[in-house]
Amino acid sequence: MPLAFCGSENHSAAYRVDKGVLNNGCFVDALNVVPHVFLLFITFPILFIGWGSQSSKVHIHHSTWLHFPGHNLRWILTFMLLFVLVCEIAEGILSDGVTESRHLHLYMPAGMAFMAAVTSVVYYHNIETSNFPKLLIALLVYWTLAFITKTIKFVKFYDHSISFSQLRFCLTGLLVVLYGMLLLVEVNVIRVRRYIFFKSPREVKPPEDLQDLGVRFLQPFVNLLSKGTYWWMNAFIKTAHKKPIDLRAIGKLPIAMRALTNYRRLCEAFDTQAQKDSQSMQGARAIWQALCHAFGRRLVLSSTFRILADLLGFAGPLCIFGIVDHLGKENSVSQPKTQFLGVYFVSSQEFLANAYVLAVLLFLALLLQRTFLQASYYVAIETGINLRGAIQTKIYNKIMHLSTSNLSMGEMTAAQICNLVAIDTNQLMWFFFLCPNLWAMPVQIIVGVILLYYILGVSALIGAAVIILLAPVQYFVATKLSQAQRSTLEYSNERLKQTNEMLRGIKLLKLYAWENIFRARVEMTRKKEMTSLRAFAVYTSISIFMNTAIPIAAVLITFVGHVSFFKGADFSPSVAFASLSLFHILVTPLFLLSSVVRSTVKALVSVQKLSEFLSSAEIREEQCAPREPAPQGQANKYQAVPLKVVNRKHPAREDCQNFTAPLQRLTPSADGDADNWCVQIIGGFFTWTPDGIPTLSNITIRIPRGQLTMIVGQVGCGKSSLLLATLGEMQKISGAVFWNSSFPDETGEDPSPEREPVADSDIRKRGPVAYASQKPWLLNATVEENITFESPFNKQR
Repeated sequence: MPLAFCGSENHSAAYRVDKGVLNNGCFVDALNVVPHVFLLFITFPILFIGWGSQSSKVHIHHSTWLHFPGHNLRWILTFMLLFVLVCEIAEGILSDGVTESRHLHLYMPAGMAFMAAVTSVVYYHNIETSNFPKLLIALLVYWTLAFITKTIKFVKFYDHSISFSQLRFCLTGLLVVLYGMLLLVEVNVIRVRRYIFFKSPREVKPPEDLQDLGVRFLQPFVNLLSKGTYWWMNAFIKTAHKKPIDLRAIGKLPIAMRALTNYRRLCEAFDTQAQKDSQSMQGARAIWQALCHAFGRRLVLSSTFRILADLLGFAGPLCIFGIVDHLGKENSVSQPKTQFLGVYFVSSQEFLANAYVLAVLLFLALLLQRTFLQASYYVAIETGINLRGAIQTKIYNKIMHLSTSNLSMGEMTAAQICNLVAIDTNQLMWFFFLCPNLWAMPVQIIVGVILLYYILGVSALIGAAVIILLAPVQYFVATKLSQAQRSTLEYSNERLKQTNEMLRGIKLLKLYAWENIFRARVEMTRKKEMTSLRAFAVYTSISIFMNTAIPIAAVLITFVGHVSFFKGADFSPSVAFASLSLFHILVTPLFLLSSVVRSTVKALVSVQKLSEFLSSAEIREEQCAPREPAPQGQANKYQAVPLKVVNRKHPAREDCQNFTAPLQRLTPSADGDADNWCVQIIGGFFTWTPDGIPTLSNITIRIPRGQLTMIVGQVGCGKSSLLLATLGEMQKISGAVFWNSSFPDETGEDPSPEREPVADSDIRKRGPVAYASQKPWLLNATVEENITFESPFNKQR
């Protein structure tokens, strides 16, 4: 068959220029090749020589750290451009197949444009990694030329009465829009970075995370293609394949994924909601609003990815329907009646009726579906983990401020707090994992029923009704399965407790001959456990059977009704295969329905428990040291023996020179020394319950700094209460408690240099406080060292 760029027919309109050069379709297609050839000739030397990598002004250990403005939008537009160009190539091949000779201008410019688009994104990635935006001038020129040439082609199509019925006209219009948007993105980079046409370009610093050599999680910093395919993890996976990995190889988390960052975000959400409406910020509703405000955007993004993935899943049945329908018909090609610019352009119906085109579209749809599905899973899991860390941090901060009256009065137990931290936070995390299914499942079911009705007609409603009617049965079985699993775990824990109790008291059992009694108790619990295990196995079998049988039953009933009640209805192989695939898609959301409902109910219960915990009474905030010194009458009444520091890292001090008799009073400190005290109470009245009588009344005391202060009194006189009152563990009725945090540490250094600064009003302002147990303890040393504690031995004492 003859081969030529414009075709080998001498009478073809592709060679006519009597109406103007721009009115010649072949010349316009050749003109569209010029921008792509220009880009290839300009960028290939830069990529191969490596100008971009040698011009880097910022040298850090990562290569994909910088994103120019509009980074994600550029990648998305480039992917769309590649897809449209693939469709243009396929359309050109199909249009050229119905002519006598080959017209290369129908698909060769699109092929060159595809190569140029791939080159442009590779070139842009290298410019980003090198942080040398001046080399983007080549892309600016390319997008401008491509937009102009493609606009000329689109206008000439319109002048020659080529309309939307021809696919080439639609594809050309889409290319004009895409090239124009890419040109705007490039202009926006110039506007923000000012690398040309401005006197002072803007320098961009690397992200704070990547300045830390310990951060190896690069998902937020790589390009969009690497994010979607997780390509940046290849080096990590190869290392893990060669040798076991440890925490050092995994590295640190980025700042945005740390618990402290998410805790601050959650607190800001609580504060924002409280400022909007203080009355609504009560109970579980307040927590849900704060969670949605803090993590709702990521959840919406995950739900969007999930809905897109589910919609792309319907491309499979539609493409199968078209492929089987195309192969079932006779391949007879009729001569086209109407030609434009000397060639024939296929329509959208003819394009989508081709089996080869549908096979390519099916492959691309499945590829995008899996990409969106994995992106949805990743975003949902990351959001759930961040949520769990934020709530656990808030619970921990609440525990630090929790009043001891809540525990003493029986309103709350340590086990309940442990369940909040370990179980309820996990329930909320799993709810966020499954939350995108709440919005995706209805969309998937509605679209599936509509397509079934389009293919099978009214008989499709019969099959859909069968699936919907059996959904409550599936939910009932799943509920019973969950209950059987929970009871099995409970009986197993009870049996283990009884067995441990029997083993610990085996001597007593033998002495009193209680073996048969305890054996009967363990056997009874074991029988209950076995009964639950049998029920769990039965419900598991029923669930597996229903998941397999429901699609088959729905398809069988639908096909029987379609053939029996609708005589003459179309029941071709294409209809049968497409219907089977659609029924299989409909069963998936109904199978997940029970899990999503259970997770939602558990999350509601957990939020209610969390609301009750967060609304419990707290201790009041301590006050910092006053600027003015306290008056003389409010000074400490009793002086104390100087404190001996026991530290093996420092040499022993001469205690014989500093020894003072126990009953001897020390000279009071000067009033002008405001930093010579640690804590003081002025006129304090304290109680354990808000409405109770005062346990401590009119307490005024000052504890000196750097000295040993002892509180002596009878049992129950309030020594421990006084200590807890200074620490803020009691309800303060009146008075004031001041902590002097103005003096530095004895070493002159920050007591916790590795701790990150936290600007939070909930965190206490006092200095470090150490707690010592009242139980006796010994050093791992001799008896003499346990008595002297590295002090010199004094025989007189």
